[in-house]
Amino acid sequence: MSRNLQVAAASVLIGLIVLGLKGAAYWVTGSIALLSDALESIINVAAALAAFIALRISGRPADDNHQYGHHKAEYFSAVLEGVLIVLAALSILREAYYGFLDPRFPDQPLNGMLLNGAATVINALWCMVLLRVGRAWRSPALVADGKHLMTDVITSIGVLAGFVLVPVTGWPQLDPLLAGLVALNILWTGWGLMRESVGGLMDAAPPPDVVARIRELVSTHAAGAIEAHDLRTRHAGRMTFVEFHLVVPGDMTVAAAHAICDRIENALETEMEDTVITIHVEPEAEAKHKGVVVL
Repeated sequence: MSRNLQVAAASVLIGLIVLGLKGAAYWVTGSIALLSDALESIINVAAALAAFIALRISGRPADDNHQYGHHKAEYFSAVLEGVLIVLAALSILREAYYGFLDPRFPDQPLNGMLLNGAATVINALWCMVLLRVGRAWRSPALVADGKHLMTDVITSIGVLAGFVLVPVTGWPQLDPLLAGLVALNILWTGWGLMRESVGGLMDAAPPPDVVARIRELVSTHAAGAIEAHDLRTRHAGRMTFVEFHLVVPGDMTVAAAHAICDRIENALETEMEDTVITIHVEPEAEAKHKGVVVL
């Protein structure tokens, strides 16, 4: 099992543990805010399962029907997670509405706080792991899962704050009101996840700093060529696709031009893992005198 799949499988297990703790917290308190937190944890488990399946698919090698690989499967997982977050938020808003119409003080608030607090600590620690490894391994599915857990952590902190304020203020409506605010925060996060994932499905370019580094590497390692133009980049999951036209002197041999291409490819692949590079070699008559200037 790959390292990505191991982390995704661990997310499912941790999600089930957190769901159990939050479900118990709601069971002993009857709090609408804790119910909202538990509902979001159900989505966490479903999203972790979706991420696991997507990572299994994206890890498959290229085949006759998918000659560029299956890397975009991770974006479908992230979009699905965003949809699930939105559905969870709408469900929480519904519960908050009915709870506001018929407010009540939570039962056993201390026990609820302890259970929810333990779940929050577990989520916070795992969230940091997912975000760190997801970004390091360029995995949209793991990053999306980490961002989702971050919203869950924020949610839980808000719920715990509400537990303190409800008995202090003597205002039971604060419990469903807090649940409603949590739902709005979840909606915002879900929208952000879907927006980023759709960008990946639409072959969005890598971040500007990555594109700038690609141009720099091409310029530095293309000695002997004249220029590189029509540079295009896109990313799909952990893969980055780079293609451009390389202009060389008209009398340069094929072997010499090929050696320059090999040098550029080695430089890009050494610094940027999981990169697919396509170079079209042209004679100097095709120079556009723009694009990447060879140093």
